[in-house]
Amino acid sequence: MADTGYSIKLPLFEGPLDLLLHLIRENKIDIYDIPISEITRQYIEYLDLMKELNLEIAGEFIVMAATLIQIKTRMLLPVDEDVPPEDREDPRIELVERLIEYQAFRNMAFDLKDRQERWSDYFWREPSLPETEETESQPYLFDVNVFDLITALKKLLDTAPPEMVAITRETLTVKDRMNLITEKLEGEKTLRFEDIFEDNHTPAQFIVTFLALLELLRLGVVRVYQENLFDQIWILRRETSEISDGVVE
Repeated sequence: MADTGYSIKLPLFEGPLDLLLHLIRENKIDIYDIPISEITRQYIEYLDLMKELNLEIAGEFIVMAATLIQIKTRMLLPVDEDVPPEDREDPRIELVERLIEYQAFRNMAFDLKDRQERWSDYFWREPSLPETEETESQPYLFDVNVFDLITALKKLLDTAPPEMVAITRETLTVKDRMNLITEKLEGEKTLRFEDIFEDNHTPAQFIVTFLALLELLRLGVVRVYQENLFDQIWILRRETSEISDGVVE
């Protein structure tokens, strides 16, 4: 993929445990029986894509990758047949306990945030979504994390044609894409994730547009939501009064 010449570090970035929980949910895996080889492969794929996107990867992500590889190696070692099955130590147990504890605290934090937002009447209603029975029965949208966005981008990249021409930062910039996204939102307060990529035809264009969306999220110009887990991702323009972290110049 082409180098966009643009690097970004986002405060919305979750940590390695969030990525693991995302992969477990996406693959519908029993957290007590994690297929460590497959999860390790997918985890490293995500890190590779994050590097392709010029996203800064904190050291804790690399440490977790090493931990997964170590667990995978331990699970490949021969089993001591002299030790009864119930007494054999599962190399995954420490990681599972960390994930369960982290998930409990994470759910508690989300519950507190949900209560605060409901009390302050903060949730967005869906002004531009199609009028269907499903949307009428679900008037609220829920926050999307960065890994949901990366998963959606991966699906789009899988359908993108091979890159035929070099796209450089001079001909396709993050700033230009930020302006295009905000222009689209001027007419439509709500956009589908795919809508901002409708005029993209190469992997480089997809990546620059994605970086532009992340920058708009960092600045607080837009927000991203889903109706349900792994459902359609929606982009919503925030009201001017809500934007406190920066502006698009």
